[in-house]
Amino acid sequence: MTVSEALAAIRDALGPGGWLDAADDVAPYLSDFRRMYRGQTPLVARPDSVAKVAAVARICNAQHVGLVPHGGNTSYCGGATPDGSGTEIVLSLARLNRVRTVDAAGFSMTLDAGCTLLAAQTAASAAGRLFPLSLGSEASCQIGGNLSTNAGGTAVLRYGMMRDLVLGLEVVLADGRLLDQLKSLRKDNTGYDVKQVFLGAEGTLGIITGACLKLFPQPDDYLTALVALEGIGAAVDLLGRVRDTFGDSVEGFEYLPHAALELLRTHVPALAAPFDAPHPGVVLIELAAPKTLPELGERFGEFLGAQVESGRARDAILATSGAQRDALWALRERIPDAQTREGASIKHDVSLPIGRLAEFVARAAERLAALAPGARLIGYGHVGDGNLHFNLSPPAGTQRGSADETAFAALTPIVNRAVHDLVAELGGSFSAEHGIGRFKVAELDRYEDPVALDVMRRIKATLDPHGIMNPGKVLRS
Repeated sequence: MTVSEALAAIRDALGPGGWLDAADDVAPYLSDFRRMYRGQTPLVARPDSVAKVAAVARICNAQHVGLVPHGGNTSYCGGATPDGSGTEIVLSLARLNRVRTVDAAGFSMTLDAGCTLLAAQTAASAAGRLFPLSLGSEASCQIGGNLSTNAGGTAVLRYGMMRDLVLGLEVVLADGRLLDQLKSLRKDNTGYDVKQVFLGAEGTLGIITGACLKLFPQPDDYLTALVALEGIGAAVDLLGRVRDTFGDSVEGFEYLPHAALELLRTHVPALAAPFDAPHPGVVLIELAAPKTLPELGERFGEFLGAQVESGRARDAILATSGAQRDALWALRERIPDAQTREGASIKHDVSLPIGRLAEFVARAAERLAALAPGARLIGYGHVGDGNLHFNLSPPAGTQRGSADETAFAALTPIVNRAVHDLVAELGGSFSAEHGIGRFKVAELDRYEDPVALDVMRRIKATLDPHGIMNPGKVLRS
């Protein structure tokens, strides 16, 4: 079968409306979210059933044609972009978007991989339940992508990563066979938990087509506060105290350094200044208040007052309405936008043992002062689970598009190496929640345990012997 014959067979399997090949229609599938990569494809497959996904996989496997699963295209690492050869098929899951069942009594839901995260949240809410994963891209990112990248978000502290929210999985393998592990069981000790290898695999082992996910009781309310502190070390100390006091009610714990608040003040001035005076850093804390603890709000207010009175915190604001809660969260959510408006940035998505976060920030600042003099460190994010988005912006006053900005961007390789080497030295990870994709393949080679890499390659060779599944992502080809 020639390539043209294979494409014709794929079109036949998909049926009318099941594929795109016109240049304008295909264009949105050829570039990644951050515009780091641009590829080519002769065809975008858009199956509307699991059987059609399997048919496409069988044809591609038989003809050794690369197959690139595509969700909401919100990957930060180029994980859903074809290469430039023009030979790889893009497979969009957008038409597989049904919520199959919601089991309120069993606290689970089963849905297609092409459902957006927002659709999953909405379906759970309509049944009086909570699906806790929350991301800035939730209106466009898809459940299949969330599963394939093991997404994190702002509630990992309480609910865990995406893999912790999965009960069952349905996967089309590279050869077109259907792996049906779509169960809602909380207990199932029947040998290897094979679904786990597909979570975080970024489509390199198979195509996730459906999932059964855990649901939770809806909180009666949320208690949200912004606390001013001396820095990230004080934030880690406060994390211990707030968890000791409020246990699993603590859902969010986000750190914002002064440099991040300054970017917001410059580029998003509509956001009100949280405090009258500047502070080295602030923490956004959110508790989920269950119906069984109506006194939690009073206790939280007393706790915050005690932190300020003792000097362990510099100031605190407790939201008293939904609008105030939204305003406090906007400070956290608009940081990426503010940094983009500021100009070039060198980004890192790292995680560390929580007790070593302050050490990491101090040592990284010392190393980077020599490598990138004057650069501003914007280390913000999910301190509650040890994940920092540790970014650098150019020295203050650097003009966008200037030679100085270009020179700063050229420092990216040496800055990345310094940051990631330090992360590894401190027992951390260079990829906390954004995955590997194309962008971090070399980093995985450098930092992952060689035995673990060998196991990954053996699994890949077993499940995808022809190497058709998302070629060039995660592992070196």
